[in-house]
Amino acid sequence: MKVLLIDTNHPLLQKDLEKLGCICDEDYTSSKQQVEEKINNYEGVVIRSRFNIDKQFIDKATNLKFIARVGAGLESIDVEYATQKGIQLISAPEGNRNAVGEHALGMLLMLFNNLKQADQEIRNGKWLREANRGIELEGKTVGIIGYGNMGKAFAKKLKGFDTNVICYDIKEGVGDENCTQVSLKELQQQTDVLSVHTPFNKLSHNMINEEFISKFEKPFYLINTARGSAVVTNHLVEALISKKVLGACLDVLEYEKLSFENLFENETFPEAFNYLIHAKTVVLSPHIAGWTVESKIKLAQTIVAKIETNFFSKENEK
Repeated sequence: MKVLLIDTNHPLLQKDLEKLGCICDEDYTSSKQQVEEKINNYEGVVIRSRFNIDKQFIDKATNLKFIARVGAGLESIDVEYATQKGIQLISAPEGNRNAVGEHALGMLLMLFNNLKQADQEIRNGKWLREANRGIELEGKTVGIIGYGNMGKAFAKKLKGFDTNVICYDIKEGVGDENCTQVSLKELQQQTDVLSVHTPFNKLSHNMINEEFISKFEKPFYLINTARGSAVVTNHLVEALISKKVLGACLDVLEYEKLSFENLFENETFPEAFNYLIHAKTVVLSPHIAGWTVESKIKLAQTIVAKIETNFFSKENEK
């Protein structure tokens, strides 16, 4: 099986694919058009987010058996069309779910304890204890929207903090020993901290908007480690100013490009973003919640394991 690697990943991925018998070619610099000209020579593609795998690309890939994305989601792929063409789609949310859970918790604790502000003040010669008095997670209700791999990982991390963890998901029966599933209305009634773990889709796009925020009975804190497109930044800033949202931990922003590698193409920042980078009640990170040393290895291992199960195990059974 010939496999084209379009994005750089952990060396383990290529090494283990070759152990399975795959012939792996690397191409990290060619344009999408150049890749399309040769993609018919390959049965597999491994990508992160360098460019879209759209209808045109898929039509050129006449021998493709699988597309593997080294990440949690498949938003850079025309899933419906690829499925119609009988192409197996592979992702690896299991590979970085622990990293996302830890990062979400770390950002929240940083916000609750004013660590960003306190650290900067000390570096500037200020020793302000009362101004940096924090709040505790104990006794808070944490509401999770999207209780899949990432949501479950975050709930597991919260287990030792004596919090009440609830979740809302469009799938029924996803609650477990770490989290109670509730209706969206109940979540909006009870939540002190809202954490978003939804995949990229039409339902999640611009989900956290003015109307959605207004339905929460209590002022709340927001964590978003999912996709930037889930939150309307202008509406979030309005809620931060009005104190309907008490603080925000944002690992992702709606301004991100598809590749996640760049934020802005020029130096003109939207007004809302300008507010975020100066707000003491906002913690930001550059889409790195699932971006750990360990997760890079786990993502590679997960992709290889799924390719082996879906293709090579079946051949061995024959």
